[in-house]
Amino acid sequence: MKPVVAIVGRPNVGKSTLFNKLIGSRLSIVDDTPGVTRDRIYGDCEWLGKKFLLVDTGGIEPYSDDVILKQMRAQAEIAIDTANVIILVTDLTSGIVAADSEVAAMLQKSGKPIVLCVNKCDSIGAPKPEFYEFYNLGIGDPIAVSSVHGHGTGDLLDEIVKYLPEYSQEDEDSEIINVAIIGKPNVGKSSLVNKISGENRTIVSDIAGTTRDSTDTFVENEFGRFNLIDTAGIRRKSKINDAIEKFSIIRARTAVERANVCVIMIDAAEGFTEQDSKVAGIALEQGKGCIIAVNKWDAVEKNGNTMKEFRDKLKIDFSFMSFAPIMFISAKTGQRINKLFEMISFVHTQNSMRISTGKLNEVLGMATSRVQPPTDKGKRLKIFYMTQASTRPPTFVFFVNNSELFHFSYQRYLENQIREVFGLNGTPVRFIIRERGDNKK
Repeated sequence: MKPVVAIVGRPNVGKSTLFNKLIGSRLSIVDDTPGVTRDRIYGDCEWLGKKFLLVDTGGIEPYSDDVILKQMRAQAEIAIDTANVIILVTDLTSGIVAADSEVAAMLQKSGKPIVLCVNKCDSIGAPKPEFYEFYNLGIGDPIAVSSVHGHGTGDLLDEIVKYLPEYSQEDEDSEIINVAIIGKPNVGKSSLVNKISGENRTIVSDIAGTTRDSTDTFVENEFGRFNLIDTAGIRRKSKINDAIEKFSIIRARTAVERANVCVIMIDAAEGFTEQDSKVAGIALEQGKGCIIAVNKWDAVEKNGNTMKEFRDKLKIDFSFMSFAPIMFISAKTGQRINKLFEMISFVHTQNSMRISTGKLNEVLGMATSRVQPPTDKGKRLKIFYMTQASTRPPTFVFFVNNSELFHFSYQRYLENQIREVFGLNGTPVRFIIRERGDNKK
């Protein structure tokens, strides 16, 4: 595994801005409100040919009793335990405060190499006299950095790579399946990630909207290598009145873009809601492999037919994505989590499936002889041949004499025939219709 470098410090010293600057993209939400970053956020970083994982953490409030702040502190402590190198970020404009000294003392106990970053040194030239005050923390030479402008980040990275262990890239080539766990707020997305990873990877609370960033968790088991992306719950637009939450929803959509497979979680106690169909629509729109996971199944009173009845109702509710398998799980007890991984691996294979042109046209020939293509005003649709243009999702091109005759109902019939023969379970398929000699349609 790549070496890990953790960015820690008290709230609002600019950790997320520094994180985004070092990885070269805006992965972590930045806002002047303390406590915006709550979970650990991972990003890939490279300097002088050395690759490592950079971890952004929520601000550490040493003595707070607030539930979320206590869990943020716990998240930071886990990051410190797993890190090879720690960056302590402080703020030149406020000088050393009591929380800085407490965090520095906590880090010294870890015995890990610590790089002291004094952020917000925004002016060019020699540092201000207040800069030298940071030697009093007793953790070595401070490095002056402006995370907004990028000054000093090269010196900071030079210092970090001195402490990095050697890293072998032998596993780098084996494919990692990116899995976005999506759903409306409070359906148990973070609980599922924590259960799978066996640690408190993300903060879990009954307060809807606890998760704000999209967080990555790497898992390896007998079914393959997975990167689980826990996302902020996607709410109805009318319920979004917080600027930070608007960023969170953009992050959730971006997480779906990054994913190969989306696990759409719904609450068994609440059942299907209109918001669930909107969340699923985001994954469908982007052509991702999809699995519908009904969480909190342990809390449902059951008889012999409960699961069948629930499944039949969901098939109607999710009729727009009838290809998606439905699973009943419990993030709390771990019920059917192994089967979920097996299904993720299977759906990923289906979403990446490539079918030869010969086999496709064989199926097309049988399908058109069984049900003749439609006619209109004496003109009959002729499908000359079809071929697969791309995967993820499987996309097929049909060459026809008249695209207007290729009605939606006949397209759906052909899709069902293709699925019957080749499977393509858990993945949407796309059709491109072209008239011979016309590449625009």
